[in-house]
Amino acid sequence: MAHRLLPEWHPQDAVQLTWPSPDSDWGPMLERIEATLEAMVVAIARYEAVLIAVPDAATRTHLTHRFECLGVDPARLRLVVAPADDTWARDHGPIAVTRDGEPMLLDYVFTGWGGKYEALQDNTLTRRLAQAGTFACPLTSSDLVLEGGAIDTDGEGTLLTTEACLLNPNRNPGLDRAAMEARLKAELGVTRVLWLGSGHLEGDDTDSHVDTLVRFCDPATLAYVQCDDPSDPHYPALAAMQAELQALRRSDGEAYRLIPLPWPRACQDPVDGHRLPATYANFLIINGAVLVPTYGDAADTRALTALAGAFPGRDIIPIDCLSVIRQHGSLHCLTMQLPAGSLADAPRPSPTRRAP
Repeated sequence: MAHRLLPEWHPQDAVQLTWPSPDSDWGPMLERIEATLEAMVVAIARYEAVLIAVPDAATRTHLTHRFECLGVDPARLRLVVAPADDTWARDHGPIAVTRDGEPMLLDYVFTGWGGKYEALQDNTLTRRLAQAGTFACPLTSSDLVLEGGAIDTDGEGTLLTTEACLLNPNRNPGLDRAAMEARLKAELGVTRVLWLGSGHLEGDDTDSHVDTLVRFCDPATLAYVQCDDPSDPHYPALAAMQAELQALRRSDGEAYRLIPLPWPRACQDPVDGHRLPATYANFLIINGAVLVPTYGDAADTRALTALAGAFPGRDIIPIDCLSVIRQHGSLHCLTMQLPAGSLADAPRPSPTRRAP
C-alpha cells in the first residue's frame, strides 16, 4: 500500500490545539496565552473546524461559552477532555499521510524533545482522542520518536529536516542517518530526505526543529529565516544554512525559489533575560489563509509582506506571539493540521476566499 506524507496546504478538516491547564508551565501567564489561543481559534474557525484537547470538563464548559461570546460557530468547534503536560500539539499530535489515497493518522512517540520535559500525558493524547471517537480515519502507532515540527514536506516525496534533531542521540540512538531515512521512507512514503546541517535559534528546546528555520510554501518554494546582522551570534549558522538552501535541488534538478524572512530584534525573557526564539518561519497554513506569528517588531510588516508573496490568494493573518515565545515555541508549534476526511462529523470547509 502506497503512503504519501501530506503537505500542510493539503485540504484540511481542522486544526488541533491543546489547551493549557493552570498547573502547567503556563500558570504564571495563563491569561496571556489563553488570549493568544483565543485569537487563533477565532481566526481558524472562519475557514475550518478547530479541535481542542482540554484538561477537564469545567474548561470545556468555560470555553464553549467563551467562544460563543466571541462569535465562533459552534459547528466549527470540537472540545474533547484529554489532559496533557503541555500545549505543543505540533509535536504530540498525529502526523497525516494518505494510504492508497485515503487519510490515515500516525501516532509517533513523544519524549519531551529527548527527555527534557515530562511528556507521559502528551505521548498518549492522540490515542485518547481516537478512543473518544474524534477521528474518522485509522490511527496507527509507531515506536519511532518523531515530532511534527522536526519535518516538512513538499507533498511530492521530499522531506526536509535537520541533522541536529533527527540524528540527535536523545531521540533514536540506535538509528544512524541511513536507518532513519529508511524508516521515514517506509512509514511516510517519502522518496528522498534533504538534511540541513546548520541553523539554530537561541532559546529553542527542540534541537533545531525545521519549522523554526525553513518551510515549504509550495513544492518549488522555501521560506527561511535570514539573519542580516553580522554581530548577532546567530549569523554564522544561519548564513551557513542559507548556503545549504541555495545548493539544494528539487527532484527535477531545479533550484528552489528562496524567500528570506526578516530577522526580528532580539527578544529577551523579562524575568531572567535569556533570549527567546522569535521566528517568522513558524507560520501555519490553513484552508484559504496563513497565520503568521508577530512580535511587536518593525520586521513584522516585512514578514507579512514576504509571506503574502509566497501565498498568493490566501489571507495573511497576523497573530501576536510574544506570549508564546516565553515558553520557547511559537504559533506553528501550538498547532497540528488534520486533513480532509480525518475528523469525525467534520463541517464542510469554507471555500478559499478573501476575508472581509
